[in-house]
Amino acid sequence: MGFSTTHLIIFLVIIVVIFGTKKLRNIGSDLGGAVKGFKDGMKDGTDKAAESPVAPTAQQVGTSTPVAKETIDVEAKTKV
Repeated sequence: MGFSTTHLIIFLVIIVVIFGTKKLRNIGSDLGGAVKGFKDGMKDGTDKAAESPVAPTAQQVGTSTPVAKETIDVEAKTKV
């Protein structure tokens, strides 16, 4: 009870009639641009992480006891 080739062809013809070829082409190019932008963003993110190994440090204000780096104090204000 799956889709056969004729079902898929009929489905594609209905989609083309409803949306038109110009709108489908625009949707395809927009989707392709979004995927390309996402891939470029992912590539830029890895390059920037490799270039700057030193993470910005934050100073905690208002605490008198030292806090481990793994601990996150939600109420503390940070200076950057």
